[in-house]
Amino acid sequence: MSDHVYKIIEIAGSSAESHDDAIRNAVAKAAETIGHLNWYEVKEMRGHIADGKIAHYQVVIRVGFRLE
Repeated sequence: MSDHVYKIIEIAGSSAESHDDAIRNAVAKAAETIGHLNWYEVKEMRGHIADGKIAHYQVVIRVGFRLE
């Protein structure tokens, strides 16, 4: 097994459906321009409340990808 080096970045994702969907949106968008995505870690979760109900979900995630 060879040694690998990873870069870590933070990105924010959002969704009107759920925190899970916000994570999936962030990872999918990152995958469009970044290769070798290997893992993610949820750093922050928050949301927007309107009329006493959750109106929007937002997450900040750290994404790790392998450098070539």
